Amino acid sequence: MEILLIFIFSCLITILSIPFVIKLAKKYDLVDNPKNRPHPAHIHLDIIPRAGGLAIYIGVVISVLLFLPITKAFIGIFIGITILLITGLIDDKKRNFSPYFRLVLIFLAAGCAVGAGIGVAFINNPLTHIPLLPINLTTPILSLDQIIIPVDFYGTHKIILLADILAFIWIVALTQIINWSKGVDGQMPGITMVAAIVLGILSLKFYIQGDINQLPIAKLAFITAGVSLGFLIFNWHPAKIFPGFSGSTILAYLLAILAILSGAKLATALLVLGIPTADFIYTFYRRVKSGHSPVWGDRGHLHHRLYDDLGWSHQKISLFYIFGSVILGAIALFVDTQSKIFALIAVSTIFVGFILWLNSFGDLSKRPDRDNG
Repeated sequence: MEILLIFIFSCLITILSIPFVIKLAKKYDLVDNPKNRPHPAHIHLDIIPRAGGLAIYIGVVISVLLFLPITKAFIGIFIGITILLITGLIDDKKRNFSPYFRLVLIFLAAGCAVGAGIGVAFINNPLTHIPLLPINLTTPILSLDQIIIPVDFYGTHKIILLADILAFIWIVALTQIINWSKGVDGQMPGITMVAAIVLGILSLKFYIQGDINQLPIAKLAFITAGVSLGFLIFNWHPAKIFPGFSGSTILAYLLAILAILSGAKLATALLVLGIPTADFIYTFYRRVKSGHSPVWGDRGHLHHRLYDDLGWSHQKISLFYIFGSVILGAIALFVDTQSKIFALIAVSTIFVGFILWLNSFGDLSKRPDRDNG
């Protein structure tokens, strides 16, 4: 019952804050104007407020302060999302804000979480049940907390080398995956809501099994889900507000941390986010292969191909992503780590093939104009 209350409260706080944020965005010109802010990925013609990250931030912070104990980890998370919020608001205001500088600030936000002690201490070994492998490769758990470096800086601290490096890379990577999946109305908050619910259910499962440390993690997961739903209501087509850089990165940042804290469920998070992950991998490869920087946007994402080549509406594309995440999330809740890895590979292969087909033959699937006869 408390979890449901937290979910509803965080959703309502976000809903109530959005009209205020919209007025603020219009007043200070934090808007998406296609004439003043040209971008190849834009598919809107209207002027729409971009500062959705502020509403998401308000929903998260108020809910966390009311329902969760303030620990070192949560202080690190708070500093991290504050950095992302400020970065996003500057990006909303400034034209042509450097994506490299944004990436540096994502690194800084990830460092805040890792510095607060959020690390991947272990991962489940996906090779456990594969026969004929040496015994040292088939241990069920791969520990990453063996190399510890003490640091004396205003007190004694520990750098858990492998655990911290993996956590840092994971947070940065997932933040980019989600940030690249906000091209149509409702797409991004829909998939973050589903992923947060799946991770929250896993944490509740571990809590019921006796791990009392998982209850705050479950609460944070449902706060993230509630905030996502509250924002989704205003971001559904036709969108009244855009998430902007800060909105997508704050929710992605929280999901990345939840995947770590809910028992190193990185494979679970990737499987739930299998469609945007496949799109991210292909887009990164495509941009690098063509000699372009992977951080500069274009119109080659899966959601663009569905919109441009197949003529899908915003609603249809968003529902495709949301229900795809629901199906993959259901699979993730009931299969082991090895099966999740194979499922993720299968999903990625299917959707990369689908994107390749759209890029090569998508014009053949376009609905003909009336006078093409």
